[in-house]
Amino acid sequence: MEFLTGSLLELITQTSSNLPPDVRAAMAEALKRETPGTQSHQALTVMAANVDMAYEEEGPICQDTGMPTFLIHTPVGFDQIRFRQAVLDAVAEATRRGKLRPNSVDSITGKNSGNNLGIETPVLHFEQWERDDVEVKLILKGGGCENMSTQYSLPCELDHLGRADRNLEGVKKCILHAVWQAQGLGCSPGAIGVCIGSDRAHGHTLAKYQLFRTLDDVNPVPELARLEAEIMEEANRIGVGAMGFGGRVTLIGCKITAANRLPASFFVSVAYDCWAFRRLGVLLDASSGAIKQWLYRDPERPVERMVAGEGFPLTGREIVLRPPVSEAEVRALKVGDVVLLSGEMFTGRDAIHAYLMKNPPPVELNGAALYHCGPVMLKEGERWVTKAAGPTTSMREEPYEHEVIRRYGVRIVIGKGGMGAKTSQAMKEYGAVYLNAIGGAAQFYARTVKRVLGVHLMEFGIPEAMWHYEVEGFPAIVTMDAHGNSLHAEVEQKTGEALAALEA
Repeated sequence: MEFLTGSLLELITQTSSNLPPDVRAAMAEALKRETPGTQSHQALTVMAANVDMAYEEEGPICQDTGMPTFLIHTPVGFDQIRFRQAVLDAVAEATRRGKLRPNSVDSITGKNSGNNLGIETPVLHFEQWERDDVEVKLILKGGGCENMSTQYSLPCELDHLGRADRNLEGVKKCILHAVWQAQGLGCSPGAIGVCIGSDRAHGHTLAKYQLFRTLDDVNPVPELARLEAEIMEEANRIGVGAMGFGGRVTLIGCKITAANRLPASFFVSVAYDCWAFRRLGVLLDASSGAIKQWLYRDPERPVERMVAGEGFPLTGREIVLRPPVSEAEVRALKVGDVVLLSGEMFTGRDAIHAYLMKNPPPVELNGAALYHCGPVMLKEGERWVTKAAGPTTSMREEPYEHEVIRRYGVRIVIGKGGMGAKTSQAMKEYGAVYLNAIGGAAQFYARTVKRVLGVHLMEFGIPEAMWHYEVEGFPAIVTMDAHGNSLHAEVEQKTGEALAALEA
């Protein structure tokens, strides 16, 4: 199989950098439906521009390339052991080339393998079929949306929706609740795969398998087709909007299956995926490993640009900040302001925040901008180059952020999805703000990085290290200010009320 590893490498590269046509069409429709001039419309415009940039540069659409998950159909008698090794080789090579971020972390030691290989990484599902070719489907689902995946056991009580019983109406309540609770944490507008029934473990697997369906297909089961349509209509009435900013488009796809269950169990498993819905596939010649056909896309068809410009239309009313910033500069900002950052910035996510609870920072953070980001970085000679650099979900840092602000004087926290009450209180007390960058827009933000000034705590691995950037024109929206105001809390309350109104 002389072409096998190369074919798999091309599949990984295209999946990471080239959004499939059905998702492109759904995102283009979302952009048309959203009200121009709103924060959600701005976010969708950046997302669309980022899709164009990723395709042109053959770079990761989102810096979080997730847990590579392969669904593989092979002929009877096919050598799956050899095929597995080819997948591992292709994943490691894609990581070395910066098409995948090194995401495989030992759950006991916390050490990053550096090549996306490790115990049960990547995830491979093998199934036999009676055809002569090999079918390989790949999904790259990032951690932010993976954390928003959930499971319900019916009957249960749900916020704003009341009791969900063991019937399709109860199932619908669970699915709507899952979409609502994701808010901007999972980079909405999202797409969901759902399994009704099965057991806890297999239900999650079957829900994720639903994400291999195209967004424009029709469920062959009439009852499920109706349920999918109802979910799409009602979820978009809730008003979560792009990035949880409030708006008309919250969901771009809903795919549901049902499996038999035990009499005592009734699970509803929901696999939430973000707008950067990376899923492709190939049909391979079983003897040579060469690509015979692409699934989901036609390589002969030209890929059209989604937007005319570079994203984030400027109005001239943006506020330019150059870190380190003063308390007065920060307190002058209010929710809804658009900020352009130019100057120095530090990245810091899970490992860095935990480190700062016990150790002083390796850099001066007083007045600094701290970016919740785990970038894709490549070393070219002696120079580090940023290949992808979008925000990660900030809520994971909620147990730490108030202390980071209090102890070290951080003035600007940047991420996605917002933060909680303790961080809001610290911002109010010590003078800091939260800026929401657009989730998944990894190419868009990588272009604002003009230089990598240094890196600290590299022992945590590339995504978790503290990178020292010089940026220019880095755009973000103030969603939590130094006066206790939070767009995230406001949207959550309003959409909760809208959710309850669906049942009125």
